[in-house]
Amino acid sequence: MSIKITSDSTCDLSSDILEQYHIGILPLQIEKGEHTFRDGIDIFPEDIFKHVDEGGAFCKTSAMNPEGYKLFFDKFTREYEAVIHINIGSSFSSCYQNACLAAQEFKNVFIVDSKNLSSGHGHIVLEAAAKAEEGYSPYSILEYLAGIIPKVRASFLLDRLDYMVKGGRCSSVMALGVNLLKLKPCIEVENGKMKLGKKYRGTLQRCLMQYVKDKLDNSCNIAPKRIFVTHTTIKPEIVKSVIDTVTQKAIFEKIHETNAGCTVSSHCGQNTLGVLFIEK
Repeated sequence: MSIKITSDSTCDLSSDILEQYHIGILPLQIEKGEHTFRDGIDIFPEDIFKHVDEGGAFCKTSAMNPEGYKLFFDKFTREYEAVIHINIGSSFSSCYQNACLAAQEFKNVFIVDSKNLSSGHGHIVLEAAAKAEEGYSPYSILEYLAGIIPKVRASFLLDRLDYMVKGGRCSSVMALGVNLLKLKPCIEVENGKMKLGKKYRGTLQRCLMQYVKDKLDNSCNIAPKRIFVTHTTIKPEIVKSVIDTVTQKAIFEKIHETNAGCTVSSHCGQNTLGVLFIEK
């Protein structure tokens, strides 16, 4: 049975992975000033950071409307027997609700709430793509994903909080306290929602090393298949140090370095990095 796996652009998977598994991507919308752009098509994180650094207003993200999803699904339903679309978590955006509305127009489109974001969402997309390649039926894939979704562990260490404050993702009071104490907070996804985790003190590189060690400390409970090291604009040598630290744990069969797209970058800013994996 031919099954097409599709996703919002928020899955933050690299182009080679998307091509390998023939994953269809629907770019979400980014509002910069009075103009609307498509994530990863005509706007990129560097454009957002340059705009803000030059004094421009923080960019906003907007969900795809049901009609946009309908047009997206329509072209695949003509070619494939089934389409499984995996959305950014429903607590973070109305994309899931809009995709569900659009899917009502089709008998062979199935919508999945990843209950996650960035490459945490990407893990679910890859799991679906692998099962589709193995010949699983749509309902078997949906049942499998329902068991995997609660096991995804996604988190990021932030160097700054002004992007999240302007995006309404955290309070200015919390940001003030973090800034005054020169702390770098860890943001975690738990039960489909974001929460504030441990706060680290020191240089960005030092904080990241400790953050990674904390997250991978209980390695016996981590599935060894893959880990994502996902980041916004950050110094390459810092990313290398993180990957070296992950490698030293000798847990993972594959370590994927990916760049966060415009949606994550709009809310987190530069120097954000996370390690995202699945527990057993």
